[in-house]
Amino acid sequence: QVQLVESGGGLVQAGGSLRLSCAASGRTFSSYHMGWFRQAPGKEREFVASITRSGAGTDYADSVKGRFTISRDNAKNTVDFQMNSLKPEDTAVYYCAAGRTIFVRSATAYDYWGQGTQVTVSS
Repeated sequence: QVQLVESGGGLVQAGGSLRLSCAASGRTFSSYHMGWFRQAPGKEREFVASITRSGAGTDYADSVKGRFTISRDNAKNTVDFQMNSLKPEDTAVYYCAAGRTIFVRSATAYDYWGQGTQVTVSS
């Protein structure tokens, strides 16, 4: 089992940057592909980015490609999410997730979830 805790959210002006982090417990972290999802008020949870177990492969939603970067450190059991050039439409609760299926954008494919961290981008 994996427990996930996100941190690093906050309020930022449009054009600014934030770095989210997800800390995982358990000795099997490196056996999971990791993803970041987000959910804005009144909207469904949507895929943002994912990274393979080794960190060699990544996938991004078109809306964030070129602005956001996902990375992981298996020695530290962490997944980081650098968000640059933030826009008001990036405002949402951001969730870290762990799953065993590679490059899947569906939330149902992920087995473990953090509680989320709020990101608010003001215009």
